Amino acid sequence: MNGAIDIVVNLRTPRVIAAGLSPTDAGFQKQTRQSASTRRGVGIPDYLRLMDEAGIERSLLIAVRCGPESNRRSVAIPYEWVADVCGQYPDRFSGLAGIDPTLGMEQLAELRSAVRDLGFVGAHYYPHWFHLRPDAAQMYPIYATCCELDVPLMMQVGQNLIYRKDVRLPSVAQPYLLDQVAIDFPDLKLIGIHIGVPWADEMIAMATKHDNLYIGGDAYAPAYWPASLIRYLQSDGRRKVLFGTDWPVIDPVRAVRDVEALNLPADVHRLLMRDNATALFGLATRAH
Repeated sequence: MNGAIDIVVNLRTPRVIAAGLSPTDAGFQKQTRQSASTRRGVGIPDYLRLMDEAGIERSLLIAVRCGPESNRRSVAIPYEWVADVCGQYPDRFSGLAGIDPTLGMEQLAELRSAVRDLGFVGAHYYPHWFHLRPDAAQMYPIYATCCELDVPLMMQVGQNLIYRKDVRLPSVAQPYLLDQVAIDFPDLKLIGIHIGVPWADEMIAMATKHDNLYIGGDAYAPAYWPASLIRYLQSDGRRKVLFGTDWPVIDPVRAVRDVEALNLPADVHRLLMRDNATALFGLATRAH
């Protein structure tokens, strides 16, 4: 296959829902227009059919970590659950290791195992769930470990919504906070996902400044991407922007059709939808 690569997908199977491991409530799900069937959980065979309809070859699945392990309101998808899916469908899914910077050395060991033993291709971090900015001291050993493993780390930048009524989190990751991180770790492949809204221009400025800093075009339907982002990905940012959905926030079929409606030049379209992700995550050479 030569389809698209979706770099940000959440595991929302019936097993996840039954275990109470969804980090969002009905209010957030209504705000993001999730269907009733999606809220009940979507099995992997059904999601594969959705990928096929959209023309998506591979999705990167997050073993997400939302909040410190010590907090009873926190949610974490076990790495093994994502690894199981990737093992069953190695040509369609790859894993991303969710990061909990409060775990210290335990997190470093788990990240190494996720990459070396489970075949995960990157790491994923939600700063707001931990009330820790991207340049927090607790994150620096994790950045160093990602460099050691030669895997990208993606993190949400920009504002975050209210995911549950009982969890109201501050937005702590404005894009400019990646500046010092990119300076201190020039070999770290760092992706600011969710575009940086409402500071998308700031995210573009950071990606322009740093060779090792990229932008994930997920969580917002491409029909509503800022005009500055569309200009950037057709010029200096042609190798710096990657397609994603943050499903179930954005439907993959809708997202792919929205990108097609942008009428991008063929080479720019392929870089955005596939080639940039293949290169950054080493998908042509990894087992998963």
